[in-house]
Amino acid sequence: MKPADCAHCELAREDMSCQQPDGKGGAGCPTLSGKELVAAARAQYKGDTREFARQAAIQEAECYAGREEEPQQLIPTKSRIVEICEFAEKMGFKKLGLAFCIRSMKEATIVADFFEGRGFEVVSVVCKAGGVPKERIGIEESEKLRIGTYEAMCNPIMQAKVLNHAGTQFNVVMGLCVGHDSLLFKNIEAPCTVLVVKDRINDDNPAAAIRKLGR
Repeated sequence: MKPADCAHCELAREDMSCQQPDGKGGAGCPTLSGKELVAAARAQYKGDTREFARQAAIQEAECYAGREEEPQQLIPTKSRIVEICEFAEKMGFKKLGLAFCIRSMKEATIVADFFEGRGFEVVSVVCKAGGVPKERIGIEESEKLRIGTYEAMCNPIMQAKVLNHAGTQFNVVMGLCVGHDSLLFKNIEAPCTVLVVKDRINDDNPAAAIRKLGR
């Protein structure tokens, strides 16, 4: 099996093997060349995982109007924060975790209040929790963000431990740095979703930079 290369598939969507039972695919098509992987993945959709995936698929469809019209015209109708709430409600989650960057403090307050207004219990934890100095992980003075000052390290493992200890059922991530978010995902116990992705020069909209690259 060649490495998957879906990003360079040149087929029209209606012709792809992942979209149609009789569809086609290139040499790097995992749907056609990875039959064992397809079967192994399908086997994992059972019990709680199956229900999680089922509700996610239902939520996806409910985010569009015009699904019942002919010809069909899909019109997006819901923001991501609303979608997160609706999905959590579908799953019966009561306690949400909010792991956020200190740079997003104002937005985190708004989000926590919004979730609580929808009836959720919210456990929120900032990236600097623990107050561990950056020197503890080998950061030199010249490598600090603000040279010559005390700086606490971003501590995603601490964030994960706080949320795990609280028994959160679904965790929402806001604005964590690249790498720090990875450590959170690695150490968290309950499922996670991302509400805000940090992009320092594009107002937290990474797609803006991607679209510029494609011009």
